[in-house]
Amino acid sequence: MNSNPTNTREPMRVWIGTLAFLLPFLSLVTSFGVNLASFLFLASALIFFKPSRDALVRHWPQVRWVVLAFLLHFLFVLACALLRGERLSVQEKPLRMLLSVSALVLVVAMRAPRRALWWGASAGAVAALPFIAWQRLVLHIDRPGGFVNSITFGDLAMLLGLLSLAGAIDMRDRPRDAVLAGAGALAGLAASVLTGTRGSWAAVALALLVLGRHARGIDSRRVRALLAGGVAVLAAAWFTPALGVQERFAQGVSDARIWYEGGTVWTNVGTRLELWKGAIMLIREHPVLGMGFDACRVRLADYAQAGRLDPLVLQLPHLHNDVLQALATGGVVGFVLWAATLVAPLRFFLRRLGQDARGPQFAVALGGAFVVLGYVGFGLTEVIFWSMKGSLFYALMVFVLMGFCLNAKEKIG
Repeated sequence: MNSNPTNTREPMRVWIGTLAFLLPFLSLVTSFGVNLASFLFLASALIFFKPSRDALVRHWPQVRWVVLAFLLHFLFVLACALLRGERLSVQEKPLRMLLSVSALVLVVAMRAPRRALWWGASAGAVAALPFIAWQRLVLHIDRPGGFVNSITFGDLAMLLGLLSLAGAIDMRDRPRDAVLAGAGALAGLAASVLTGTRGSWAAVALALLVLGRHARGIDSRRVRALLAGGVAVLAAAWFTPALGVQERFAQGVSDARIWYEGGTVWTNVGTRLELWKGAIMLIREHPVLGMGFDACRVRLADYAQAGRLDPLVLQLPHLHNDVLQALATGGVVGFVLWAATLVAPLRFFLRRLGQDARGPQFAVALGGAFVVLGYVGFGLTEVIFWSMKGSLFYALMVFVLMGFCLNAKEKIG
């Protein structure tokens, strides 16, 4: 039973629904939106501490492994910072990711409507498209990225599109809402293409695998038409020379071949391959617990001075691969704990996909799987968790979607 007084439940329900809307809506068209949502969720959970605590206790058996994964990851980063004498600021990201559990408990405690999340994702994707199109087509910025870099913008735009697709599935019996969600799905896809980001396509491939595995839960002609429309957008992007999609993929293959044959590393792909080569050297030196990233940069400089790496790698802020970054800075132990923050939520969502093929949890669990697998795909060629925005967006969306999954099981939303 919700301990929140009846006379305050409805206003708080609307408030938490508003936060669920603002999180995706403001994520790309402002520089502060994700941080703002994070602080507001946390502040609201502290103000309504008792119902939030009661919600966590009530659903602890279902959510404990996910919460513990984020907790253990934070404790590991904190312990490493203390033992290595690093700045304690390095634990801000894992701490704030852990505190994002406030979004889960509030969504459950206040019975927030999940339509607000779908509206936010769809509106955010629709708003992001003209924003990035202006930079690309009017300002002639080759790799536009709004308030962030082009890779992060492209990745999150693609993710908003995938979340809008999940919303279209959930709201297939609400024609007006489904139209907005469909527009968001196509807009997110188009916005990602305009950034020229290649890594986001890996997320699409993983999303298609999930859709194929659970296609029986998609029984709407509108949704199937939307999927066909998405394929058409991708095909149009591929065959439109002005967008340069084919050119960038061909360039990537050429860059990899040139690097492998001992040519220049001064290309996007060549630089990544050189970084990954250096990352493997770092991992071999400290395979169990890794080393602080400042120490990693010192060792990379040593490798470059010894002629084992191109000095170009010293100009880049990270290793351009989440797995290698986790292994280099945390070793096998750190990697396992970091990977748990992906595996535990994915297990939570996939279990509900299998249990609720046509029920109210299906679309929400599908959206959750899209978020986790999207970040797995993004992390193949980028450290998507490097920025605070990327890290917080992941944690908040995971916990928000978990909350809506639990509500959907109780037929709320």
